Amino acid sequence: MKSFFSLLLAAGLCQVAQAQTETPFQTKSLKDAGIEKVTAETSGGNISVTGGAADLRIDVYIRPSNGRISTLSKEDIQKRLEEDYDFKVTTENHQLTAIARPKDRSGSYDWKRALSISFVIYVPRNVATSLTTSGGNVALAHLAGVQDFRTSGGNLSLDDLTGNIKGSTSGGNIDIKDSKDDITLITSGGNVKAANCDGKIRLTTSGGNVTLDQLKGTIDATTSGGTVRATTVGGDLSAVTSGGNVHLENLSCSVRASTSGGNMTVSLKELGSFVKLANSGGNISLDLPGGKGLDLHITGGKVKAGTLSNFSGTVEDDSIDGKINGGGIPVTVKGGSGRVTLSIK
Repeated sequence: MKSFFSLLLAAGLCQVAQAQTETPFQTKSLKDAGIEKVTAETSGGNISVTGGAADLRIDVYIRPSNGRISTLSKEDIQKRLEEDYDFKVTTENHQLTAIARPKDRSGSYDWKRALSISFVIYVPRNVATSLTTSGGNVALAHLAGVQDFRTSGGNLSLDDLTGNIKGSTSGGNIDIKDSKDDITLITSGGNVKAANCDGKIRLTTSGGNVTLDQLKGTIDATTSGGTVRATTVGGDLSAVTSGGNVHLENLSCSVRASTSGGNMTVSLKELGSFVKLANSGGNISLDLPGGKGLDLHITGGKVKAGTLSNFSGTVEDDSIDGKINGGGIPVTVKGGSGRVTLSIK
């Protein structure tokens, strides 16, 4: 799984850097600037910030928005840049500021003249960021501090970040790995994938899938229409989808999960403080470890359980209400009209 995420991140970084064989339009050394914060804004290009670099610099890549590098000379690009854009790359008071925005924002601008302006930035590890791009990708790696970034249509590729991390994209995918502390990531239409992360983690997509692997902490994963998948999660997990399926396995945590119409499969290796599952129309399969004190409150269109050792209470076709081993951890399952299958091993 880690190699999969590495490939995704590498692909994102390659896109951000345009192409390794392309020569930067401009390079500015940051060696003596003592950079502590990066503020970058571009209207159509990508932004990449990598911390812990040996060669501290910013590379600016500029090409026509149609992607045809050879159609404009460097002189042509410089002329168009001066005529049509507010462009600056400056360092002051330990801050790097890189701005590329059209002068004309009225909507009458000739977009055939538009440029794609990307920033590839190499800084020390302990650097904060504030990044905005209208249509490009954002890639961050090996940074510690406050990271605030957004794109209107691109992807977010994030690796080895610590601190307060907040990012959003209107339509792209999100991939984050090997990161921790306070993480909030939102996409309006893409998929979200998180691996080997720790802390307070909030992941939201309006239409895509959410995939979680090897997470610890307080995790809140929400999608309006996709599937939520989680493997090897510890701490406290909330997994919510309005219409998709929920597949959670090898959990060692408290868990609350719900879906309005999909199926739900939940398998716990170790119990946390509670289990709360809800489904309006699909089926629920729940596997729990044995030898624990449980308070069972389970309802559904049809409820089926294997042998319930040391159980006291009532078992009906559509409900189970009682205690195992004298009671203890609350297990609440509301299956609606669907089938609920409980297994305790």
